[in-house]
Amino acid sequence: MNIPVAKPFLGEEEAKAAHDVVLTHWVTQGPKVKEFEDNFARYTGAQYAVAVSNCTTGLHLAMLLCHIGSGDEVICPSLSYIATANSIVHAGANPIFAEVRSDYNLDPDDAEKRITPKTKAILVVHQIGMPADIDRFRQICDNHGLFLIEDAACAAGSSYKDKKIGSHSDLVVFSFHPRKVITTGDGGMITTSRKDLADRARLLRQHGMSVNDRVRHEAKTVIIEDHVEVGYNYRMTDIQAAVGIEQLKRLDWLIEERRRIAQKYTEAFAEIPHLRLPVEPESGTTNYQSYSIYLEPGFPVERNELMQRLLDRGISTRRGVMNSHRATAYKHLNLHLPFSEDLEDRSIILPLYVPMPPEEVQYVIEAFRGECMRTAR
Repeated sequence: MNIPVAKPFLGEEEAKAAHDVVLTHWVTQGPKVKEFEDNFARYTGAQYAVAVSNCTTGLHLAMLLCHIGSGDEVICPSLSYIATANSIVHAGANPIFAEVRSDYNLDPDDAEKRITPKTKAILVVHQIGMPADIDRFRQICDNHGLFLIEDAACAAGSSYKDKKIGSHSDLVVFSFHPRKVITTGDGGMITTSRKDLADRARLLRQHGMSVNDRVRHEAKTVIIEDHVEVGYNYRMTDIQAAVGIEQLKRLDWLIEERRRIAQKYTEAFAEIPHLRLPVEPESGTTNYQSYSIYLEPGFPVERNELMQRLLDRGISTRRGVMNSHRATAYKHLNLHLPFSEDLEDRSIILPLYVPMPPEEVQYVIEAFRGECMRTAR
């Protein structure tokens, strides 16, 4: 077998939707983008959704919407894809890396300790789809007069306190990269329940233009646009949005299937010594964007060796979530986060995607168990 760690689910409906948009000749930001935004806001329970070119540009806009700039500090986990930290730097601010907990999410106690007079926001990441403790971070931010921004790149469809991620904070940003549960090829979405933030996000994503192309096209009188501030080209295309509309229809089913596969892994690996499996918090549910396991001290095989053995058997895996402070771009910070680094070094992400045939799931289970037993002997 040749089993990838992930792959998107795209079908005839997505292909037809993209095809139909191409034939309308309206292929940039237009009516399909608005439809996708409306549908996504309704799904998450947010009042507004603003589509952008990707999650990183969405996070950058979130920083600007919070008036974060040169000299400011934003607390975030280092244990996250580097785009989380980069979005802060793009705004001219400084990322202040804090430790995480065993669920891969930011540790609220450690984050609070790192607050200084320069701190403007806390950027919480719902890592691998596991919902972070939003209420605790909301309390911290309220106590210190900070903005709370959610990096929900991996968390479309995950929930917290019986509500979908996307409606708990003023600014929540999602990714539609192919590694995520739903995809538009690339793309992102900002959700908010504040009209002023949604309006300015729409302004900034299209060069600061006072009126967008769709409104001008639909108008019955001539509209002469202005550019009211320096903005960006962070638009989503109608082709992407058309695919996203179809993907969103599948989201709950995709999560149900992913949870079913994850449960099979959990049941199969539950008795393996020195192996820590993912556990959902009582306060929420995960979409299982990834199935990440932690090899405790005493596990019979080193992580990289196990990954190679599985690859030799046709099974692709990935290392645990990266630490941004270890990347060359941030090594100048000379930072040591022992808990975060240990999670990166001892975690492994197993294949999980839809549709993943039962025989592939069973093959991964048998290969993983077999390598553990072979080494233990």
